[in-house]
Amino acid sequence: MNELKKSIHDNANGLDYTLVNDHYLPNLTAAAPAEHPTGRWGRLHKTYLKEQHPIRYNQLLLSGELSGYLAKLDKQAEEQLALTVQQMQEAEGVTEALKAADQLEWVCRMNSICNRAEEIIKTELIFV
Repeated sequence: MNELKKSIHDNANGLDYTLVNDHYLPNLTAAAPAEHPTGRWGRLHKTYLKEQHPIRYNQLLLSGELSGYLAKLDKQAEEQLALTVQQMQEAEGVTEALKAADQLEWVCRMNSICNRAEEIIKTELIFV
């Protein structure tokens, strides 16, 4: 009987193949995905994608784009949060003067502003 070669190269597609149980399988390696730091907003969106949009999640994961996508979204959410908090502070008159005059009132108002701003971020960027 004719012996099969242990490995072959296909010039048509440039791939190498290895013999495994009478079948030639391509020698494929996945590129190591670039790791990007993911913060709070990226983790929230990742969970949302897993639970509500598993197909989109798997597409991003298998293409190696998930980490970069989540890092970009996280950065965008942080910037939007800072801008929203600043705008709400100005609109509601929460200033350093109020902080110096009545710290407890300032803390109450800032907590309210931060909570509302976070809800806006969740609604507009994270859970969409």
